Amino acid sequence: MEKGLIQVYTGNGKGKTTAALGLALRAAGHGLKTLVVQFMKADTGEGELESARKLHPYLTIRRAGRQGFVSKSHPDPADVQAAQEGFSFAKAAMESRAYDIVILDEINVAVDHGLIPLADLLGLMDVKPESVELILTGRNARPEIIEKADLVTEMVERKHYYSKGISARKGIEV
Repeated sequence: MEKGLIQVYTGNGKGKTTAALGLALRAAGHGLKTLVVQFMKADTGEGELESARKLHPYLTIRRAGRQGFVSKSHPDPADVQAAQEGFSFAKAAMESRAYDIVILDEINVAVDHGLIPLADLLGLMDVKPESVELILTGRNARPEIIEKADLVTEMVERKHYYSKGISARKGIEV
């Protein structure tokens, strides 16, 4: 890739991770390699992990979290450690230029919950190699992140079937 940009998918609506994975799918069709580091998510068998196995080496997904919810007011030290290890891995992978696209899924939430310092993410954005596309997802993207990005898409929830009691469905949400 000649010129990689920085994209942010944020907002309270559904579709941020799906948009990023759709971009990765398109990239794989053109022979580009994508790394997805998913923060605050455990390896619980979601469909995207199976898809990544089938699309390897064009799509690689690595989880950087534990199963269950992370407390925003009192994050468990294990959650902080998992997020920081994932961040270090993503930074090294990005700087190695082994991937054309690096997606940091739910990184905005990890910053919002204090698992990753905002300064660290801003620093990563500053050292992004010219040839790498960087995608940041998750609600509550900080203004400083939005300012540095080249493209920002905000997903807005207008209506959601969860309010009707419909839970996550295999192949759609998981």
